[in-house]
Amino acid sequence: MISVIGLGKAGLPLAAVIADSGFKVIGVDVNEKRCDMINRGENPIPEEPGLDELIKKHGGRNLIATPRYEDAGDCRVYIILVPLFVDENYNPDFRILEKATRGVGRILKRGDIVVLETTVPPMTTETIVREWLEEESGLRLGEFYLAYSPERIMTGYSISRLREFPKVIGGVNEESGKKAFEVYKKFIPNLHLVSSARVAEFIKLMEGCYRDVNIALANELFKMAEELGVDFYEARNFANHRYCDIHMPSTGVGGHCIPQYPWFLIKEMEKRKKFDYVRLIRTAREINDEMVEYWAEKIILECMKVDKPLSEVKICIKGITFRKGVKETYNSRNLALAKLLIEKGLNVFVYDEMFEKEEIEEMGLKWIEPEEADLTFDCFNLRIFRKI
Repeated sequence: MISVIGLGKAGLPLAAVIADSGFKVIGVDVNEKRCDMINRGENPIPEEPGLDELIKKHGGRNLIATPRYEDAGDCRVYIILVPLFVDENYNPDFRILEKATRGVGRILKRGDIVVLETTVPPMTTETIVREWLEEESGLRLGEFYLAYSPERIMTGYSISRLREFPKVIGGVNEESGKKAFEVYKKFIPNLHLVSSARVAEFIKLMEGCYRDVNIALANELFKMAEELGVDFYEARNFANHRYCDIHMPSTGVGGHCIPQYPWFLIKEMEKRKKFDYVRLIRTAREINDEMVEYWAEKIILECMKVDKPLSEVKICIKGITFRKGVKETYNSRNLALAKLLIEKGLNVFVYDEMFEKEEIEEMGLKWIEPEEADLTFDCFNLRIFRKI
């Protein structure tokens, strides 16, 4: 049996795919309501394509969800996939991960395999995760096995990513890597064993930094194109080829992932007094976070063209989730833009196809249909429309 600790937007698809591969899975999650839904065969993440079918098929059967670690005590493999957030100073907050890891440690047995999938700062698996497991279990590495395999899914594509996308795994020691690889290859078709957990950790951070830096480049090029009177999208279309991949511009970078991962490396290098090693990725973070100021200024300039006092112009921010089609506002730069305009005293409303009017109002925001506004900013297509 395999246990997946954390049945969120990353953990539940993984647990479902493992169950669909013929394993008995015990999923552990602190949300009892979510556990009950899964055990009834009901999918708590309906926006994830393909997950409904798997939960209906395996929920309460091959996939049992529980809030109690003790219910997973007979498992021989434990996969930890819980959130790791950063605090107000961008330092990683390990409290959720520590609680989950110690929960596993309390039921860990000789010969068990633990695999961490949460994106973490480099060397986390081999240091503090190992220490938490050893402290709680009374075992030492070698009596149990420990590896790292970063999740590489994207909400809305999780099932297909797990079944098709390349995935890596690496052990804290050689034996751990080999044993974890032998288990994972039974439900992950495109799997690659790397030399260590530290390498596997770094691979995921490299990916996040690549995306963040390239989005920052796109944002700077977009601003320059606007200043020069150049159609950015036309230029991008012909600039991109096999050796050039200019990303799309945006209001910034939101969500649980890309805005956080660069900070893991920035903070690690700061601890080592290697400030000059992270100049590029720190600058990219600043550029992307500052995009809300850029778009706020453009929106205000367009509002001044409306034949009304500025404070009476009805502004609609269309799309407040961090990514189109995903009902999640965590670290959303679109939502940050709406709040910034409100702070500036403007008459701001929001609209998002993922939310009902009542849900918008529960956030303390005003809802409006885009066609009723004097000016609408489409956050996902970066277009400003004024009512004629």
